[in-house]
Amino acid sequence: MRPSCHCLAAAGLGAAALTLAGIRAARADDFVRVSYAAATDQLVITMRYRGTNANHGFSLQWGRCKSRAGGLAPELSGRVLDDQAQDPAQTAFVVTKQFGLTDIPCRPAKLTLWTAPRFFYVLTIPPAP
Repeated sequence: MRPSCHCLAAAGLGAAALTLAGIRAARADDFVRVSYAAATDQLVITMRYRGTNANHGFSLQWGRCKSRAGGLAPELSGRVLDDQAQDPAQTAFVVTKQFGLTDIPCRPAKLTLWTAPRFFYVLTIPPAP
């Protein structure tokens, strides 16, 4: 039995959509590793990104603290911003950055870091030393 033209067209559109999704994912910044360094009270974030150069700068933008029931640590979001987010994705790079936590709005906190449209990483930040 032969598939109808509609099935073939749908399969072609599906393949094109997957290809476009792959292109967007290849351009996106992504987390390789995130950790809390107690000795320096810093977040250590290793990012993977694509671009034309290795000089991308990364910064953190904090969200608001949201309280949680049951005495749990508040939730906090942070967005990792790439100062060259529109740089054409030509070469793969990996960079590690340290971010001090003196300006974090609440501690302890359940922190969700976000980058690109859909990549995130969750960790717990302990009380200030």
